[in-house]
Amino acid sequence: MDVGDRIPDVLGIDQNGKEIRAGDFAGKKLILYSYPKANTSGCTAEACSLQSHKQELEAAGYSIVGVSKDKMEIQKKFADKQGLDFPLIADTETTLLQKLGCWGEKVACGRRTIGILRTTYLVSEQGIIEKVFQPKEIKTKIHAEQILKWINER
Repeated sequence: MDVGDRIPDVLGIDQNGKEIRAGDFAGKKLILYSYPKANTSGCTAEACSLQSHKQELEAAGYSIVGVSKDKMEIQKKFADKQGLDFPLIADTETTLLQKLGCWGEKVACGRRTIGILRTTYLVSEQGIIEKVFQPKEIKTKIHAEQILKWINER
């Protein structure tokens, strides 16, 4: 998906077993981000960056939702361990990841694999994608600052 596209209505089931829908965020902006694997260094850094700047992001009108292929139990442990208080979708079938276009071929250490492409979508109050941070743009340790910079420069 790209700028101007509407995100799917059904996003998936979060770490607490709750169905998350785009409509849950009607009238709010959304940071919808995909990450390869819970409890890995980069994914932990990214999630913690977003959590530590959550108040600033909320003040700018944004809610946060993460998505990975991890099972619900793993997402729950990740959220509890890192003190994350936003939904983490357990997209074990990669349904949402494929719709978003962040499931595909990637190269790591010279090896080609199929998996999650770390991507962040900033979504308007109407559910329309306004900005896409591509995998090579995202700096996990300061990702929230990257988002805030983009918001403040608009």
